[in-house]
Amino acid sequence: MSRLDETHDPARTSWVESANGHPDFPIQNLPHGVFSRPGEAARGGVAIGDLILDMASATAAGLFEGQTLKAAQAASGETLNAWLALTPDARRALRRRLSALLSDAGQAESVRPHLVPGAETRPHLPARIGDYTDFYVGIHHALNVGRLFRPDDPLLPNYKHVPIGYHGRASSVRPSGEAVRRPWGQSKAAQEATPVFEPCRRLDYELELGVWIGGENPLGATVPIREAQTRIAGLCLLNDWSARDIQAWEYQPLGPFLSKSFLTTVSPWIITAEALEPYRVAQSPRPDGDPAPQPYLDDPEDQARGAFSLALEVRLSTAAMRAAGMADAVISLSHARHMYWTVGQMIAHHASNGCNLNPGDLLGTGTISAPTPEGVGSLLEKTGGGAEPLQLETGETRAFLEDGDEITLTGRLSAPGFVDLGFGACRGVVEGAAKG
Repeated sequence: MSRLDETHDPARTSWVESANGHPDFPIQNLPHGVFSRPGEAARGGVAIGDLILDMASATAAGLFEGQTLKAAQAASGETLNAWLALTPDARRALRRRLSALLSDAGQAESVRPHLVPGAETRPHLPARIGDYTDFYVGIHHALNVGRLFRPDDPLLPNYKHVPIGYHGRASSVRPSGEAVRRPWGQSKAAQEATPVFEPCRRLDYELELGVWIGGENPLGATVPIREAQTRIAGLCLLNDWSARDIQAWEYQPLGPFLSKSFLTTVSPWIITAEALEPYRVAQSPRPDGDPAPQPYLDDPEDQARGAFSLALEVRLSTAAMRAAGMADAVISLSHARHMYWTVGQMIAHHASNGCNLNPGDLLGTGTISAPTPEGVGSLLEKTGGGAEPLQLETGETRAFLEDGDEITLTGRLSAPGFVDLGFGACRGVVEGAAKG
């Protein structure tokens, strides 16, 4: 059921001038995050244009009352786990109050003292992540990678029956901007008799979405597919940095381990489920002959509105490009419609065995590649496993990432009759490996 209201009105503007026409954070967005200024403690905020509304300061000043006061307090702390634990109705009420405060010029005098220039702040993780699970719902990525290793039968037999995932490492999730330290690991070249322990040689990015879980289900309780959408508190961008040489050696028989756990980067703002409402679209139909989802994963409403109209982009900048003042190179243009399973199906499957999902848990979608070469979501795919290096305007080539390379993920939500929304950047620069 659509939950559109005045906060989605494309004609609504803000007295915060930078919000009007802002590529990411117009008043129709109002994402939540955690930030700090130099010498100050981290606290919750809401992005509006180039500014951040300091929720702790605004709450202390009495700008919220009743139901919105409790919600505003939950959105003010050094983590947003309490806000993620709120009901969707409580989060929606807070959003409506925020939209009113930032659109009504009569509120400007009372609200303006609580706005902070975003450029003066440092982003933090928006929540204390209890658990992080990474899925594999990008079917074109699964096909591309499968063809590299199993040309005649690229998809494993279970792929179209079950949303595949693995439990990742929550402690190494970091916000955009933190350095990507090249990891050490054990790998084995095909022509060598024994493995070696050395810095990763085949460092890669992965273009993904992150899903922030709201609410909780007790251990032993499932999340029915018809209720799974209510557990989506919001989305972010996610880069699951991958050490392909380490991964190739370690993944059998139990899957990724040290090749993934060294760092995962997320964009720091939670684009709320309420802001996402206008951009919900039908899930892409399954190709003829594909199996129907099992009943516990099949819901007409989820199929009708469980996907998102969300364009995704990857940009690469090398150290040489930045030194020459050159713009980033766009190396991938993909879209969230290429997910084979919906976020709702991911959540319903995750909890189908009684696994408890808690406020602040993070899910990754897995790499979202388009069916064309221009839209693949990793260098592993783009370069055919390194056999066909990417050619850059500087004359440089890239089979995999080198020290000094910067990867930036961006996303854009769009729908006819509504204002486009963005996520902010999900960015990381590769640094050399620590000394052994």
